[in-house]
Amino acid sequence: EMDNGIQGFYKDKVVFLTGATGFLGKVIIEKLLRTTEVKRIYAMMRPKRGKDIQERLAIWQKDPLFEVLLKAKPDALKRIFVIAGDCLDPDLGINRSDRKLLVSEVHIVIHGAATVRFNEPLHVALAINTRGTRLMLQLAKEMLQLEAYLHISTAFSNCVIFRIEEKFYPEHLTCDANSVLAMSELLSEQMMDKLAPTLVGNFPNTYTYTKALAEDVVLREFGDLPLSIFRPSVIIATHEEPVSGWIDNLYGPIAHIYGVSHGVLRLTTYDKDGYASLVPVDYCANAALASIWQTSKDKSQRNAISQPAIYTLAPSEKNLLLNTDFIKHSLIHRNDFPLTKMIWYPFVHNISNPRIFPLAAFFYHTLPGYFYDLALRLSGRKPRLVKLYRSIHANIAVLEHFMNNSWHFETKSTDRLRVMMSPEDRRLYNFDMETLDWKEYFRKALFGMRLYLTKEPPTQESLEQGRRLFYRLKILHYSFVTLLCVIAGFLLWTLVRLFI
Repeated sequence: EMDNGIQGFYKDKVVFLTGATGFLGKVIIEKLLRTTEVKRIYAMMRPKRGKDIQERLAIWQKDPLFEVLLKAKPDALKRIFVIAGDCLDPDLGINRSDRKLLVSEVHIVIHGAATVRFNEPLHVALAINTRGTRLMLQLAKEMLQLEAYLHISTAFSNCVIFRIEEKFYPEHLTCDANSVLAMSELLSEQMMDKLAPTLVGNFPNTYTYTKALAEDVVLREFGDLPLSIFRPSVIIATHEEPVSGWIDNLYGPIAHIYGVSHGVLRLTTYDKDGYASLVPVDYCANAALASIWQTSKDKSQRNAISQPAIYTLAPSEKNLLLNTDFIKHSLIHRNDFPLTKMIWYPFVHNISNPRIFPLAAFFYHTLPGYFYDLALRLSGRKPRLVKLYRSIHANIAVLEHFMNNSWHFETKSTDRLRVMMSPEDRRLYNFDMETLDWKEYFRKALFGMRLYLTKEPPTQESLEQGRRLFYRLKILHYSFVTLLCVIAGFLLWTLVRLFI
């Protein structure tokens, strides 16, 4: 058949997507509907208590992510058909008639459902991330028209080593995926969770461990599926499309910036010579859609593949983002578009020794938090800061391994993929991490964050209000620092006088 590029490839295709309500899932759906003539998207969603599945779709009508799409194609969301399902269920929770539909109609599967909670109990992470992957592969093998299957993994699925190539690493597992899944069938949930330290081994958490096991499942069971794996590093807000800086969650790096911008987070821990492996979510969606196109082309040309292709998306070695630059960029809010709900002047100090961190955090965070909460109580409002600091410190503890280490990701397959694309496709489905201007990215992303996360209007009035507050807090901050210095000087002087 003629190759009419990525856009042409998706014309009249039926796509089945799990993880449809996730951050990346939503962006992939939007991009497919906006740039292609895809026939139908079957989106698997968990039935949530009290919320009808159609209701969840109705919420999308108002989501700023879909605004551009709905202006151009008001009926676009009618191409989405919801499939009730849950990766926690032993049969994916998909009913008989839906299964029949999928098996007879689907051309492309994107398996993106996962639990991204780092400290998820092992039995839960195993069911969703590992067993869910096996069940999806079994379902895909029954599909009559399947052209491509994309398994969404993570660049950190093999983070027990620090130079990661685009290949499988079964040798890092204490025990292969089949055995671990067999154990989870036999043992109680409590027993599995007790075994976690032994099984997880050198992996920093159950998330990366169960994603590594999922890759092992893929390697063992892909059979003759036209399958590839996509490994994005840490996914952050959109860069260019459909809008800049769109994000709907407070995970990882963006939570960090959010805390700093509000004057809440003042202390963090990272390696000051290290790198941050961040990728914008729109680049991830583009790379995912391009790798599916390539996988389908490989299928029509291929003899028996020895192993599925792996595509990693991470910062280019020629355009790395230093941790120190990330911190510098995250203060952009401070000067350019301050928030109207700051509680203190935004600044952040780094304690690169994680052992000293808790002590320093007491003085930077917890102690001021008690004073702030006392003031709230006295004015008849609900105290909230001490509780917030508890969760911030828990978040930092979980991320500490990633903040204090750096990884080097090989991205040869992804780079080659870009070369295979037409100039037109490269523009439409851009994921070029080499030409990404980080400074410009953070300017746009932080402006977006102010709008989409803090819901502050991008008006002159709101910015002026933020600036006025900012200058008041700045004067307060430096007066307080001066006072502390005077007290410290006085104490030092008293001590010296005692001993002279």
